[in-house]
Amino acid sequence: MGSNSSRIGDLPKNEYLKKLSGTESVSENDPFWNQLLSFSFPAPTSSTELKLLEEATISVCRSLVENNPRTGNFGALIKVFLSRTKELKLSAECQNHIFIWQTHNALFIICCLLKVFICEMSEEELQLHFTYEDKSPGSYSSDSEDLLEELLCCLMQLITDIPLLDITYEISVEAVSTMVVFLSCQLFHKEVLRQSISHKYLMQGRCLPYTSKLVKTLLYNFIRQEKPPPPGAHVFPQQSEAGGLLYGLASGVATGLWTVFTLGGVGSKAAATPELSSPLANQSLLLLLVLANLTDAADAPNPYKQAIMSFKNTQDSSPFPSSVPHAFQINFNSLYTALCEQQTSDQATLLLYTLLHQNSNVRTYMLARTDMENLVLPILEILYHVEERNSHHVYMALIILLILTEDDGFNRSIHEVILKNITWYSERVLTEISLGSLLILVVIRTIQYNMTRTRDKYLHTNCLAALANMSAQFRSLHQYAAQRIISLFSLLSKKHNKVLEQATQSLRGSLSSNDTPLPDYAQDLNVIEEVIRMMLEIINSCLTNSLHHNPNLVYALLYKRDLFEQFRTHPSFQDIMQNIDLVITFFSSRLLQAGAELSVERVLEIIKQGVVALPKDRLKKFPELKFKYVEEEQPEEFFIPYVWSLVYNSAVGLYWNPQDIQLFTMDAD
Repeated sequence: MGSNSSRIGDLPKNEYLKKLSGTESVSENDPFWNQLLSFSFPAPTSSTELKLLEEATISVCRSLVENNPRTGNFGALIKVFLSRTKELKLSAECQNHIFIWQTHNALFIICCLLKVFICEMSEEELQLHFTYEDKSPGSYSSDSEDLLEELLCCLMQLITDIPLLDITYEISVEAVSTMVVFLSCQLFHKEVLRQSISHKYLMQGRCLPYTSKLVKTLLYNFIRQEKPPPPGAHVFPQQSEAGGLLYGLASGVATGLWTVFTLGGVGSKAAATPELSSPLANQSLLLLLVLANLTDAADAPNPYKQAIMSFKNTQDSSPFPSSVPHAFQINFNSLYTALCEQQTSDQATLLLYTLLHQNSNVRTYMLARTDMENLVLPILEILYHVEERNSHHVYMALIILLILTEDDGFNRSIHEVILKNITWYSERVLTEISLGSLLILVVIRTIQYNMTRTRDKYLHTNCLAALANMSAQFRSLHQYAAQRIISLFSLLSKKHNKVLEQATQSLRGSLSSNDTPLPDYAQDLNVIEEVIRMMLEIINSCLTNSLHHNPNLVYALLYKRDLFEQFRTHPSFQDIMQNIDLVITFFSSRLLQAGAELSVERVLEIIKQGVVALPKDRLKKFPELKFKYVEEEQPEEFFIPYVWSLVYNSAVGLYWNPQDIQLFTMDAD
């Protein structure tokens, strides 16, 4: 773009960009490249500015698309970048700021061009643009056919091998972002891509050996959360005025040059409250999720998914099975800490879900932790603020809980962790409560929210499944948690009666009018009765397995005993009501014998004494409630659009016109 570019609006008129995209071929050895790569303009710090950059460069990109088949300038630019990256590691060690700065600028231009190319042409056409050279019009050379693969391999090497320093931070982020752009062809297809040229390059050939190293590096980038160099810091060391013309040019540019990833230009005011403290960690996580969710090739599984499924703890000295490809080790303690700290973002929650669901080593390690509250509390907070979260984030949080509650050890241990002053729980002051009771409160609140707002059966089912998995291990339930269990049953009971009344009235109306179509109240009634039965099974499971640990639940049952009367003789609930009815009758009798006007403390004392006296063999045994999370068939139909929506909304410094997006619907700015 040259040293004379100072504003985004000047870019279409820039003489260097005109030459790059024009009709004249430029040799990769031409001094022009040094001039082109010595550019500066204030860094875009918002989606509005990124949109301006896109609009300012679109004419240049389209001109290059038109002329590149004759000039081969796109390929020449890539070769210039590739030749420079061979010396990048040495340049970092030698603190060669100018060389790294210009190499970064080359990659920045490549990324901008690729984004437009991918949006406006097919993958086959894109592949051809990597093969054009300065020969007869439209010709291409077979010995250049691997330039695309070479660029991808180079990006993987750059991400994994270049040491992360202040002077290499930006080019590291740019390399990750360029790989995301390479895979962004999915955004412009309504259907999930199952065959793709970029996928093929990444899953086969020269890129394949970098699989485990790339996944490991991206994970460590997420773990470390390295912040960018501070705005205003000198990229170049101070030198004397006799530093030479090149240094003078570079120094002048550097004081104003930061790429779109710095969240604020050097020497200017920082962007207002940047959302991301670590652009590198954010981009790395997004790329990792994209790679993990690539569809399998016809002849080979996704190697990045294999790597994510099989990596182990650095403290695990057992050998990897020979059948496990792309295996590596990583520090699980650091990974666990980062996951606990980053759960405010969708992408971190999705990573946690992916690891718990797919990597048994990670799942075993997490379930063995003695500080599970550090992980569970952020997940509960996501569910608690359900109104502020998107539905996918809520689903991921809920499925994580369901996976955790499949483990009996987890279900026992959460009732042993005592929490104090949960400030984000506003319905009631909770000065002291077990993690287990808090989990029950939040899940029940989610169910009630769903009943009144979204009415999503999938959400209901998973909430109830998590409660059912825990029910046999309920211990010392907080009085408020016990009340909320019964309150939820009361709400379901009222809803059942209302639907039953509507169905009865509708049936009467149909006898006098044959023209009006009837609402399907039978289906509604069936759904609500399924949920009621599930709640009764949860209560029954607790009473059968841990009655002596839960006097507060018995108290809540007795206080609302009339609720259960209508279900005693109901054919759908008769069997499951036996134990509940027995407990209510037994303890009601003991309270009656104790006299009237009993205090809460006295009632609880009578319940605790009665638990010892109640013969356990009188409670009928039912099969243990156990629900396992099972991923749906073709999960990619859900996860791939979800991941790319995260990229679209969260990728730093990347802008796509919402009108071009095909994979999901986005509102224009």
